[in-house]
Order: sequence, then structure tokens, then C-alpha cells
Amino acid sequence: QLQASGGGLVQAGGSLRLSCAASGRSFSTYVMGWFRQAPGKEREFVAAIRASGYSTYYADSVKGRFTISRDIAKNTVNLQMNSLKPEDTAVYYCAADRNLATRAREYDYWGQGTQVTVSS
Repeated sequence: QLQASGGGLVQAGGSLRLSCAASGRSFSTYVMGWFRQAPGKEREFVAAIRASGYSTYYADSVKGRFTISRDIAKNTVNLQMNSLKPEDTAVYYCAADRNLATRAREYDYWGQGTQVTVSS
């Protein structure tokens, strides 16, 4: 129901734009979030956006570099990632839940993940 795309290989300082497309149901009233998981590490919160699209939340590690947005009409959520660092390397997942949360276990719906690799 959630399909993430846009990952790839980029040099440090570069940019990528991830997209998450919903199908099968509308997530227009859901909080949408992005998480990431690096090898050997737990899945961590990156950013979230409320249903209205006006309230956004970011992990401290990405604040000022990443921007989350959503297009309710298209049922998509995007993550613009600028000034990428090697430590941003991870599989990125989009997720949806009725309530705002920063813990992965709180989210009910998940996409399959897209790999982001940042080379130094």
C-alpha cells in the first residue's frame, strides 16, 4: 500500500528526493513518516508530517537539511534530502499512522524501503 522510491548513490553534499506513493487506500487523514535503518542499527525516525501538511517534525540529525512534504491529492509524501552525509546511508522507509509518533513500532503501515548510499 506504500511504495517508496527515489533512493540511489550520491556523493557527500549531494541531494536526493524520495517519494512514497500510497495505493489501495487514502492516507489523507494519516500522519506520514520517514524512517531509516542502517546495517546493524535500529530503525530510527527521520521526519513526519501531519495530515494537514502544515506541521512537520524532524530528527535533530537531519533538521535543516531534509524537508518532508505531502501532496494529498496525489496521495504521496516526499522527502527532499540536501547536504547529504555518509552517515545518512541507510534504507529509508515511509510509514503511516493515525497519530503522530517518532517510534517505529507506533506506525501501522510501512513501505518496502529504498536504499540511500552517500559516498565520502
